[in-house]
Amino acid sequence: MPPPGAPRARIAAGRRHSVGLRADGRVLAAGRPGAEECRTADWGDVVSVAVGSVHTAVNTGRGHTVGLRSDGTVLATGWDGDGQCAVGGWGGVVAVAAGWRRTLAVLSDGTAVAGGRRTEGACDVQGWDRLVAVTAGDWHSVGLRDDGTVLATGLDRRGQCAVAGWREVVAVSAGTVHTVGLTADGRVLSAGGPAGAGTEDWRGVVAVSAGSHHTVGLLGDGTVLACGDDTHGQGAVRGWRDVVAVAAGSAHTLGLRADGTVLAVGAEDDERCRTDRWLLA
Repeated sequence: MPPPGAPRARIAAGRRHSVGLRADGRVLAAGRPGAEECRTADWGDVVSVAVGSVHTAVNTGRGHTVGLRSDGTVLATGWDGDGQCAVGGWGGVVAVAAGWRRTLAVLSDGTAVAGGRRTEGACDVQGWDRLVAVTAGDWHSVGLRDDGTVLATGLDRRGQCAVAGWREVVAVSAGTVHTVGLTADGRVLSAGGPAGAGTEDWRGVVAVSAGSHHTVGLLGDGTVLACGDDTHGQGAVRGWRDVVAVAAGSAHTLGLRADGTVLAVGAEDDERCRTDRWLLA
């Protein structure tokens, strides 16, 4: 059984693709036609999904998708230039996360495993314990412990790893150079770049997601807030209602509604926002 608080993501937004998990354990993907990161049609028995991306302009449009199965094994597809998809031997996994050239997992004993690019230290999670969740940004990785404290490792360009003083945190999410944390009383903490600026005034938040340069928060009444970069309209979520989960990508935002339909706003190139026909219920 997963530890208390282990996340089960039904939607995930990457650099140029989107993924949705159906109630029957199948996985849908929207993105560049034929892209390897969208080849999830034969996946089954999946209970949580995550997506990673490639940061550099040279590899624009290439990313990877990760799925956690009910038996604790992990699936991955997409670009594997740093071994971020080499998860076939993983077992006993209860939560997964994907970032730039990197895949993370929480094991049933509360420790973590990482695969992918190691240059910046974002895979240095050995020694972490009592974990209930992990999240991966472009340059850093963040872990949430069962006592509500937070760990971080990797390249700390903008102070995004300055989370040691956080307390009573129930969820974490990492962007390119920022980290956000959700507290038990519905407040949002932020460290690093300006993408989290403004979240300190949010109240009644029940879920939070960090995109590359923007942050999205889900309120208890099913409405959604956003702050940070809105160049592509990824923050145009004010009219959303009956939302039960949110996911922020590089330049788009997804929202899962209670009826299983999926909302999408933001950059539409590569067909990443073509979720209007999805039904995840």
